[in-house]
Amino acid sequence: MEFKRVVVTGLGALTPIGNTVSDYWNGLINGVSGAALIKSFDTEKFKTKFACEVKHFDADGFLGRKDARKLDPFVQYALFSTEEAVKDAGLDFSKLDTSRIGVIWGSGIGGLKTFLDEVTAFAKGDGSPRFNPFFIPKMIADIAPGHISIKYGLRGPNFTTVSACASSNNSLIDSFNYIRLGKANMFISGGSEAIINEAGIGGFNAMHALSTRNDDPATASRPFDLDRDGFVAGEGAGTIILEELEHAKARGAKIYAEMVGGGMSADAYHMTAPHPDGLGAAFVMRAALEDANLSPADIDYVNVHGTSTPIGDPQEIKAIQDVFGDDIYRINISSTKSMTGHLLGAAGAVEAIASILALKHGIIPPTINHFTDDPAFDPKINFTFNTAQKRDINIVQSNGFGFGGHNASVIFKKYED
Repeated sequence: MEFKRVVVTGLGALTPIGNTVSDYWNGLINGVSGAALIKSFDTEKFKTKFACEVKHFDADGFLGRKDARKLDPFVQYALFSTEEAVKDAGLDFSKLDTSRIGVIWGSGIGGLKTFLDEVTAFAKGDGSPRFNPFFIPKMIADIAPGHISIKYGLRGPNFTTVSACASSNNSLIDSFNYIRLGKANMFISGGSEAIINEAGIGGFNAMHALSTRNDDPATASRPFDLDRDGFVAGEGAGTIILEELEHAKARGAKIYAEMVGGGMSADAYHMTAPHPDGLGAAFVMRAALEDANLSPADIDYVNVHGTSTPIGDPQEIKAIQDVFGDDIYRINISSTKSMTGHLLGAAGAVEAIASILALKHGIIPPTINHFTDDPAFDPKINFTFNTAQKRDINIVQSNGFGFGGHNASVIFKKYED
């Protein structure tokens, strides 16, 4: 069977360092940190008092106050980034077969703020079940693609992928496969997350997963640095329009890049910790390369999962060394989580956008906040520390790994007709 070719024709982003794709990209290449003291709730009694929050986002202005109240922030974010991507792709759905356009969306947790608010209100009451009628439809993780499809009248496949921090990489892979198999012409794909609230920060603090560098939030996300002490929570959304090549050409779409492969695997090791030898990570990168009919020698840049945790970063580098061999010294590696924090279920999409833009502009975003070399890492590896680097880029790979041992990796290349 001959697969259809799949291209990227639209991008949208809402991130802690920019509320548009352009602002996000400028933040990345200029090494801007999105971390600051949390403003959305009182952190006095919390071990971690900072995060990478979305800034200057006006849900009421975007949606109207009445409609905004019906939606959890993770859905608000999804609709916002998707509107930018739809405009960027120049889509007029009245001229397209909407039965062949779908929405596959990733979210690791879904409506956590809604769940927290409703259960807290119940606990403070007299025991009467006076729940908001929007409680369940605001909270459930699958509701974001539902709202996107309703807004644009899209009747193709519609569902949510939930695989923790690999969720939106999985949404991209599922969308890619449906299109290349000829099951659809286009997908709105991506992910969103909104966990910066008492439950999200408190829950991750209880796991000892978050950085507690409260005296210097802006430098707290330190992937591959000797003094890294945990990840920094982030929030936001990323939307990517994936489209069958001939369909895109027929409507005169601009093309950012071609998606050529995706891999998935499981660590089958531990509930939250990665395999100590990086076996699952190595397997998923090889799977993505095989799917794309590429070798490690073809890759120029790897946007790594790189969360800034003591045990996670070394395992990913072990995996890359295993897969790439001596080619590891030729490629650039960077973790954009050093700037955005960890957007959990939205991370894959937001980082895929960074990878696509690196491909388009020939610039590798940096891994910021590097102060002290970790002797665990080969000093000859190019982690793109602190400063963006220009280079010729033809093919990029982006990794996402999640609690439960979920791994997903995607590959994009420069488009050639």
